[in-house]
Amino acid sequence: MSVSLKRAYDAASPQDGYRVLVDKLWPRGVSKAEARLDDWLKEVAPSDELRSAFHHEQLAWDDFRRRYLSELKQHRETLRELAQLANERKVTLVYSAKDERHNNAVVLKHYLAMLGDKQVRGKS
Repeated sequence: MSVSLKRAYDAASPQDGYRVLVDKLWPRGVSKAEARLDDWLKEVAPSDELRSAFHHEQLAWDDFRRRYLSELKQHRETLRELAQLANERKVTLVYSAKDERHNNAVVLKHYLAMLGDKQVRGKS
């Protein structure tokens, strides 16, 4: 499985493969032409409540991660398709957060790896 992460404010490149924006909101100041996205999965972004609590530091990283993983289960079928695509070609999850280590794309990458692992082992 080949999934990488990239900020929306970093230049797109052919090495990114299939580029998917995984935020609910469009990144400020980035044009659609600059973003060069193949898809926008805003439905898999954290809920407004969860995103706001984390952004306003009302929620620790581990709590955000746990709650977001729980939310992602609602989108299992969509994400299973994305995990399958990542088994076939490179997928880059595009996000706008400043913190490159603590954001929804990091959690989503982990979730996709878990789904991909289950697909390889033949589980649903």
